[in-house]
Parts: sequence; structure tokens; C-alpha cells
Amino acid sequence: MTTLELDQGPAANRAALLKQATHTAHERLDVRIMAADPFSSRQRYARFVQVQFLFHRDIDALYDRDVGLTALLPNFAERRRLGLIEADLHDLGVDAPAADRAPAFAPGVAIDGPNALGWLYVAEGSNLGAAFLLKEAAKLGLSESFGARHLAAAPEGRGRHWKAFVGALDAVPLSAGEEANAIAGAKDAFARVRELVERLLPSQAVTPSASRSA
Repeated sequence: MTTLELDQGPAANRAALLKQATHTAHERLDVRIMAADPFSSRQRYARFVQVQFLFHRDIDALYDRDVGLTALLPNFAERRRLGLIEADLHDLGVDAPAADRAPAFAPGVAIDGPNALGWLYVAEGSNLGAAFLLKEAAKLGLSESFGARHLAAAPEGRGRHWKAFVGALDAVPLSAGEEANAIAGAKDAFARVRELVERLLPSQAVTPSASRSA
């Protein structure tokens, strides 16, 4: 399946199913990222942006028109964030990290549509929750126009931007097997981010005194 057609029937509430299936992984990832204190300095934040770079490199090919996913939303290609992340790294004076593997979805290679939807669910959800991250980045002197471009809200607002994606996601007709594959894709996406965090954004060391006072 490389092209997805929108169904005009009732929504499947697929976003809710994906949220339920990935709740534990999502929660643990959030805790792990904050344990790394990525907003304690620009250097730490740059590592966080490098994580974002490799994750969005994995999915960047999905936004190409010839893949077929652009039928989901009229502005689907505008949701692409790899270029913004590259600009943020440039603002921070940091190089993009070396690729550790081939992208999860490579240009010119047929994709598994339902699996791709799971990955996109994770990517879009991260943008919805980026309002808090943007406020933390602002404390480092960063903004939507310098260093934190990829955390900026869409012109129509985060809520409307997310609802438009969810509506399109729910409208895609999937078989039971394809539904399971979408869930697998979302789980794979969270696992990928966790893998990158463990490699690029190590937790801050806890001093003995801090440990005793906890």
C-alpha cells in the first residue's frame, strides 16, 4: 500500500487507539528526555535537536508528493520539519549528527502506508506538545525564528493543526491487519526516538549528595 485514499464514512478514532497502544512508551520517553535536562544549556539543547534531526530524517521521504500520502491533507508537505531542524542546528553552530543507519523510509522506495501512518502520528503529536518545549527554549534565548524553529506552532494554531491531521488519519480505511501495522509503526517510532535519546542525550549525572537528599 503506497497510496491512501480518504474515506467519507465515520471516523475510526484511530488517533485514540494509537494513543492507547503507545501510552506507556510515550510516558517513559517523556520522563527519560526530561531526566537529560535538555534545556539546562544550549549545548544540551543542541543534543536534543540532533535527536530530532535523525528522527525526522527517518520520515522525511514520506512528505514527497510521489509517495501518495500528500492526499491526506492539502498542506501535508508543509508539515515537513527536517529543514527547520537543519536551520536550528545551524543557528546553534552545531553539525547534524552522522547517520547511524538508512532512513526508516528511504526516497524512491515503496512504503508500507499503514506503518507510515503510525510514524506520522508520533511526529505530529510531538509538534502538538511542543508549546512547553518552546517556552523552555526561550529561556535559552531561542525562538521560532532562531534555534527553535522546529518547535513553532502552525499559523492556524497547534490545536487546529492537530485536529486536521487526526481527522485525516481517522478517515483512512484500514483492514484489521493494516490497523495493527499502524500501531506497530507508532511503537517503532517511539522506540527509535528512545534509541536516539539514549545515544545522543545521556541523562545528567546525579551527585552523591543529590542522591542522598532525594
